[in-house]
Amino acid sequence: MKETIVLGLGNPLMADEGIGIALISKLQTQADKFGDVEFVDAGTGGFNLLHYLDGRKKAIIIDCALMGTQPGTIKKFSPEDVETTKKLAHYSLHEADIIKVLQMAKMLGQCPETVIIFGIEPAAVEQRQSLSTTLLDNIDLYIEQITAELL
Repeated sequence: MKETIVLGLGNPLMADEGIGIALISKLQTQADKFGDVEFVDAGTGGFNLLHYLDGRKKAIIIDCALMGTQPGTIKKFSPEDVETTKKLAHYSLHEADIIKVLQMAKMLGQCPETVIIFGIEPAAVEQRQSLSTTLLDNIDLYIEQITAELL
């Protein structure tokens, strides 16, 4: 098991909600640069994320986040920085609030000592299988900021 895991979350059928998945796909093409890092498409998350977190020293989570900022903005958070107000859509039994999953991981003794969350403000969340041009234009910036945490 690798010490660090990077989890991309999202739903690629809902436009920018799929940014975490799109970034994991790009990062996986560079995996050879990061020997002790596992890159995982974690889909819509859910409590199965507990299994990915268990036994890791560091976890980086990438997800679409409504932060009230300009679309395309990326922000780095620790779990303590985030106050969740997520409203679950209840379209899937696998759906869960990532902050609640991290709290549960802590209670179970399965939470990595370092957890970093990258939130990206969406421009569009709608039924569509492509990212907005706003997010597509910033992919290189996102990759640069995420990989800086891996060096």
